Amino acid sequence: MLKKFKDLTEKEILAIAIAAEEEDGRIYGEFADALRDEYPSTAQMFEEMREEEVGHRDRLFAMFRQRFGEHIPLIRRENVKGFLQRRPVWLVRPLGVNVARKQAELMEMEAGRFYARAASRTADASTRELLNKLADEERKHKQTAGELEEKHLTASAKASEAESHRKLFLLQVVQPGLLGLMDGSISTLAPLFAAAFAFQNSWKAFLVGLAASVGAGISMGFSESQSDDGSLTGRGSPWLRGAITGLMTTAGGIGHTLPFLISNFHVATIIAIIVVAVELMVISYIRHRYMDTPFLQAAFQVIVGGVLVFIAGWLIGSA
Repeated sequence: MLKKFKDLTEKEILAIAIAAEEEDGRIYGEFADALRDEYPSTAQMFEEMREEEVGHRDRLFAMFRQRFGEHIPLIRRENVKGFLQRRPVWLVRPLGVNVARKQAELMEMEAGRFYARAASRTADASTRELLNKLADEERKHKQTAGELEEKHLTASAKASEAESHRKLFLLQVVQPGLLGLMDGSISTLAPLFAAAFAFQNSWKAFLVGLAASVGAGISMGFSESQSDDGSLTGRGSPWLRGAITGLMTTAGGIGHTLPFLISNFHVATIIAIIVVAVELMVISYIRHRYMDTPFLQAAFQVIVGGVLVFIAGWLIGSA
């Protein structure tokens, strides 16, 4: 059963404060460890914030020993009503740098409010003085974090971290999405147009295209999620990559399937072919923009592949 803040004793308030500073220090340490490879300057900033939390903890330890001795009650923030519920973002690898900074802001805000309320409920003058000082220091943490950011995140460091962020974005989002879009756009052409030319019926072609798109999306999603866990390659969460790949695969197939909702078969086929051309150009642009592939080379590779698959579907459907 959770305790109410107003029912806490001064001994329990100090015990919670000590546990909170220990936990916050470990979290900042986890942030620093998780970001050290890709964002070394931000990692150093969190390391200095961790050292500040250690200093706060030691001052609280000294006050607790002076007033209550060595035994600290086992009570933490989660045992008291009113504290924010924290998502354990520090356990996620790879950790997003913006996620870590936002979590740090919330932690500092909560700590400042806690010390202000705790000081108002403390009768002992020395304890109240310490808690008020800690409240002031936590309120200044945002400014301190800004000073640390200016100290560590120089122009060159920011440029380096921005490049790391771009590379991670490519590995974790663009590449899986592009892989799915290419597979969905090209692999579904043969069954879709084979069914279209075989049946000369828009609705039947639509059903075949829909089934091929969804099936390809599920297959590609599971395949990508099982390819590696991202721990060595830095490619991020396998389930996120799988979801991106699966959704983009389905979207790639659905795009040129939707025109077959038009009842006129010939009109639907012409529109579908136009949509395929647009999809292939979009894929070529993405490869050029994010994968540093010359546009003409990317367009040639993608369009030739698409045309060959389309011809295969047309030949099979016309047989």
